[in-house]
Formats: sequence, structure tokens, C-alpha cells
Amino acid sequence: MAYRTPDAIPGFHYRDPHAAIDWLERAFGFERHAVHEQDGVVRHAEMRVGSNGMIMLGAVRENPYGLTTPREAGGLTSSVYVIVEDPDAHYERAVAAGAEIVQGLTDQDYGSRDYSARDPEGYVWHFGTYRPAAPAGSQVTDHASQAL
Repeated sequence: MAYRTPDAIPGFHYRDPHAAIDWLERAFGFERHAVHEQDGVVRHAEMRVGSNGMIMLGAVRENPYGLTTPREAGGLTSSVYVIVEDPDAHYERAVAAGAEIVQGLTDQDYGSRDYSARDPEGYVWHFGTYRPAAPAGSQVTDHASQAL
């Protein structure tokens, strides 16, 4: 089955998007999908994760939205949860790459095993096994069987 682009894709802005892309690959296992540059500046990049997850990112630059990095803003206003099959192995990979662990591996009372880590520019990422149930009567697609 073909890859299906998600309907909602979070976006991030980094001071050093080249370093962020490399780090997200090394630490969290994201896969580079597309990188569009202008004059050596990453204007738009796409990275895939898991069976159909995707993020977009680019360089922090003047914009009408006030977008900046969490470190420059002095805090977070959002974070992303990424479903992983083996949180223990994912955690070890992140630690080996130097991720700042915000919350260690934890077994949650709702059945998830997860952890949280901060990337070099301050974004907090949550990784775990929790997969929300589909609403009653909806059709469920087995994304795990879809190829990237």
C-alpha cells in the first residue's frame, strides 16, 4: 500500500535547520524526505517518521506570524507525540545522540510506555506506544502495513 500523507502536519522553525535535520535523523530516526533551499537557507523541509507521520521545518526568519524557537521564546506553547513501536530502543538511540531527556521511560496508567526529550533548539518531543482509538463507526486503516 502506498504512503498516505497525513491530514495534519506540524511545522517547526530552527536557527540552524541543517543541524536540526541531521540531529532529528540521528537522535529520533526521522527520514529526510525533501529539503528546499534558497541561497543556502532551508526554506522548507519535510521529514517522515513512522508509518505515515511527517513534520515540516525551515529556518527562523522574518515572518508575519512571530515564529521563533522555544529557546528564544523562553518556553513552549506546544509539543508533538510520535508513536513508536519500541520506545526502549528509541530512547537508547536518543540518549546516544545526546538528547536531553525531560521524562525518562515511563509506563502510563492508560497503557502507553513513553518518554520525552528536548532537541538542541528547545522543542520537546514525546515518543511512546499510545495510539488513540478511532471514533466509533469509523474505518481504521492499518498504517503499520503501509510502505513509506
